[in-house]
Amino acid sequence: MLKQYQIRNYNFRLIIFVTALTMLGISVIGSAQHSVQNKQVLGLILGLIVMIIVSLVDYSFILRFSWLIYIFNIGLLSLITFHVFGDDAGGAVRWIEVGGFRFQPSELSKVLLILFFSWFFGKYYENINKFTFIVLSGILIFIPWIMIEQQPDLSTSIVVAVIFIALLFLSGLSYKIIGGVLAVLIPAGSLFIYLILQPGQKILDGYQWRRIMAWLQPEKYATDAYQQQNSIMAIGSGLLWGKGLNNNTVFSVKNGNFIPEPQTDFIFAVAGEELGFVGSAAILLLLFLIVIECILVGRKAKDLSGRLICGGVAAWIGFQTFVNICVVTGMMPNTGLPLPFVSYGLTSLVSLFIGIGLVLNVGLQPLKYRKGDF
Repeated sequence: MLKQYQIRNYNFRLIIFVTALTMLGISVIGSAQHSVQNKQVLGLILGLIVMIIVSLVDYSFILRFSWLIYIFNIGLLSLITFHVFGDDAGGAVRWIEVGGFRFQPSELSKVLLILFFSWFFGKYYENINKFTFIVLSGILIFIPWIMIEQQPDLSTSIVVAVIFIALLFLSGLSYKIIGGVLAVLIPAGSLFIYLILQPGQKILDGYQWRRIMAWLQPEKYATDAYQQQNSIMAIGSGLLWGKGLNNNTVFSVKNGNFIPEPQTDFIFAVAGEELGFVGSAAILLLLFLIVIECILVGRKAKDLSGRLICGGVAAWIGFQTFVNICVVTGMMPNTGLPLPFVSYGLTSLVSLFIGIGLVLNVGLQPLKYRKGDF
């Protein structure tokens, strides 16, 4: 389980990047909503401890329990699906609250599914292009996916789907299959967009439809569009150097409470206003470097499962960052996805640190030192 690793293989750059980004996020969170800053500090401390522990446990040992991990994930999501411990917030049941402790299973589900499918595709990679295997894989991902989507949490279910697709692609899925799927999905997607834009559509929930329409026609759906519009205004008003953290200027969009819950999904709007272009660029650069480090570690992994773990974490952080930035800058409809390591949320933060811990462990076992375990 625990190996004698060489310290020179420990990726301290990655640790520096995620720690610096989280600390920067804590500073912006403190300015956006000071009352939750200490909780995020606790999340950083807990995350670092969990990351170090996970990084020292052989990921091959963890993958031996992949089916238990999968079942555990389904069990956690079931507590929400069947309202055993579900806590209703904002019209959705996505949290488990026990004794004042609040926990969001769908966030942890991302890293658990990366682990399971990294093992599954790594062990049965020779069957990756067989129809029956693809169908079986689809069934295995559909079960947790539908449980997340029905919370309802469409944004997280999209992230889970993207992670699964990325892992399937990295496992060696044939380009012929990819081309065939795209040939079906592109016209199907166009039809889907056409249908949801029709009055009285029944495909999306009311709030999901309003978010799309508010993005397309902000003047007509001003009540639902104001958050994104104010976010764009806040980012633009920061100019090059920003207005400064914890400023008291009356011209601040944040100080005027024009962005509800700014410490969560729209934290980048606060960063743009108070840290300006320079601070925003620093956040994006750190996120980019984290994704690149995950990819570089994966390229040197001892086996396919290790490469998939790194690729899955990179896809998770990269895609979620892309969507969040697109939302706060008005390039996509509001989805409700947090910015990795920056937005407030203990479950999300600790789950991300677990993912980084797994990447660090993969890096401790490069190909030239170990033979494959499968």
